[in-house]
Formats: sequence, C-alpha cells, structure tokens
Amino acid sequence: MWKEFRDFAMRGNVIDLAIGVIIGAAFGKIIDSLVNDVIMPVIGAVTGGLDFSNYFTPLSHNVTSHVLVDAKRQGAVLAWGNFATIVLNFLIVAFVLFLVVRAINMLQQQVLHQKTQEAAAAPPPRQEVLLEEIRDLLAKQAK
Repeated sequence: MWKEFRDFAMRGNVIDLAIGVIIGAAFGKIIDSLVNDVIMPVIGAVTGGLDFSNYFTPLSHNVTSHVLVDAKRQGAVLAWGNFATIVLNFLIVAFVLFLVVRAINMLQQQVLHQKTQEAAAAPPPRQEVLLEEIRDLLAKQAK
C-alpha cells in the first residue's frame, strides 16, 4: 500500500497540481496586496477617504465603535465593507487569470498557425515523390 501511495504522490499530475497550488497561494498574496495597498487607497482618495474594509452594520445594541476591529469585540456586526473588498479581490484575480489564459491561447494559436504554414510550404520528401510516381505508373499499367 505504501508503494502504491508513493507512486500516486510522485505521479506528474499530482506534483503539477501541488506546484499550481503553491504558486496560486503566492499569487493570491500579490493580489491581496494589490487590492489592499494600491486599488482601495486610490478608490478611497477618489471618493474622499472612503475605506470599504472598515464599513459595517452593527447587529447588536452593544456596538458603539466606529472601527470594525473594536466593533467585532463589542458584539455582532455585518462587515459588508470587508466583503466588498474580498469580492473586488476575487474579480481582480479572475480578470488577471482571464488575461493570462487569453494570452496563452493566443500564443498557442500563433504557434499552431506558424506550424501549419511551415508544413504547407515545405515540399514533400523525395521518397514520397518517388512513391507517388511509382503509384501513378502502376495505375497507368493496370488500365
């Protein structure tokens, strides 16, 4: 059983998946930083200091703070601003991945088109030409 598990774990697809997950986690941190440190401050500056991550609706009468961290300690809150930030984060990740996949697909199409053109432009090998001539001669003799 151990050998079977080892074979499964060392199979190429599992290793590729593990690498993808690790790169995805690192990419997620980059996107989090992009959203929290670049995009949201710009949105805040354009909207007059609006900070979505600190917007919430108190669900308890005990909540008196205007800061989300303190309000969560005081009672239940609906942190919709934080949710909006996470949704924006997701949309940015999805859009960047769309652009990456689109670029890869375009490159693959260019390579395929180039290979097709090279195959069409290349003359057939000498052996094939001779075989075609022999085939044609045999067809004439058979008539």
